[in-house]
Formats: sequence, structure tokens, C-alpha cells
Amino acid sequence: MTRSTLKATMRRVYALLGLVLAISLFAKFVDHIAPLRGSGLEAMLKDAYEFLRDMSLLIATGGVAYITNVYQRRSSFVDALKEEWRDIIAAKSALFSYTQLEMPTVEIYLITFCKLSETIDNMRSVYHNVGETGDLVGLYPYAPLHDMRRALQTLDPRKNPQAPDAETRALVRDAILQSFYALRETFLEELDLEEPDHPLLISGGRRAKVAGSTGSARRRQERQRTRQDRGSSSNSHIDQLLAELMQKEEQTAKPWRQPAASAPAVPANGRAS
Repeated sequence: MTRSTLKATMRRVYALLGLVLAISLFAKFVDHIAPLRGSGLEAMLKDAYEFLRDMSLLIATGGVAYITNVYQRRSSFVDALKEEWRDIIAAKSALFSYTQLEMPTVEIYLITFCKLSETIDNMRSVYHNVGETGDLVGLYPYAPLHDMRRALQTLDPRKNPQAPDAETRALVRDAILQSFYALRETFLEELDLEEPDHPLLISGGRRAKVAGSTGSARRRQERQRTRQDRGSSSNSHIDQLLAELMQKEEQTAKPWRQPAASAPAVPANGRAS
């Protein structure tokens, strides 16, 4: 179920619910309307109110079940879209890699072409063609995939005995990327994506937290080391190797970690003396 179909379905559900509530409210207070008091319409509305009240549990249960089914269908559709999008990304990556090859083989070309072809055909498991009828094929819903296919076919080794030059491959690569970006801009609209709650929007971002831990965490670490020290090691060489590797790593400067000025030696059991 597409996003537009979901919205249309929910609008119908809300409209029907509003109508039922409006009829119930009108029927509840119809005896307060002088022109209708004692009329046949009043009796009919009162009967309708009693019917709706008696059937309220069934109506509510049916409504909840229907809405649940609608959202389950939407969830299944979104899962299928996500799987198709993964296939599209994999196909784009395969095409991008292919355009980097100076002398691609026929075998590599066929593997790349088949990957893209499968992606194109798998779209039929998600969408109908636009304008498709019993007599008309319709239009493929995401034409950039076929643009990517046609661009790839210009680099078919069977049709071009001579390897394409770097300029030709670069042009094909740019055409593939342009098509992919156009596809991405529209395809992802169906997934109802939201902005992240904690985005990192600056280039060259750095880690905000500094090295260290809470006192309780360090005390817990020390207790674990103490318990381990009470037992004998099955292989002291392994302990020594791991201790040396940890010490070496901690003494190696990284953008997110600066070693202490004078790091203490770490014994084989990993516990600082």
C-alpha cells in the first residue's frame, strides 16, 4: 500500500467515523428539537441510537481490526521497498565499479548487467507500471534505471573490441550517477523518512566526549581483575600478548585519543601494579 493510498484510506475511515458520531449525537438529543419531537423521524433516530450503542463494541472492534490490517499492509509494502532499494544501491555500486575497469571482461560485464536487470525486473514485485491496463503495458515507474542500463550497454566488450578510454568511461559513470541521484530523490519519498533526532550536520565533526569513565565503572573493572587474578592462567603467553597489544594501542596517538605522558607498564594479567 503506497503512502497516497494509505492517506486516502484513513481519510475514508475518519469520515465514516465522524458520520457515525454525528448521527449518534444528533439522535441522542433529537427529543430536544421541538419540530422533530414526537415525529416518526424522532423514533427512527432513537432506534438508530440504540442500535449504534448496542453495536458499539462490535463497531469499535471491527474498526480497530481494519485499521490494523491497513497499517500491516503498509508495513509490508515499506519492507518490500527497502529491499528493492538495497538492490538498487548494490546495482549502482556494481555499475560504478565496472566503469573503473580499463579492460573489463565479458564475464564481468554480464554479471554487472544481470545484477541491474534483476533490479529492474524486481520492481514489478513492488509497483505496477504507470498507466497499465488490460491492453496497455504502461510506463515503467522509475525510468532512470533504464537510463543506467543503456549507459552500461555502451561499454559492452562484445560490441566494442577496443577498451573504452578514460574519458568515455567517465562520461558513462557520470550518466549512471546522475540517473541514480534522480531516482533516489523520488524513490525514497515513499518510505516516509523522518529527520534524525540527533543529527551531526557539520563537516569535520569531532568526538565530544573525552577519554575516561565513572568511578563506579573503574571499581567494577578492578573487582573483575581481582577475581581473575585469583585463578591461574591457562596460557601465560596469551595473557602477555594481549597485555602488550593493549598497552601498545593505548600508547598510540589517535585523533580521538591521546596517550598519557608516562603510561605505566601493564603486566601479563592486564592489571596495572
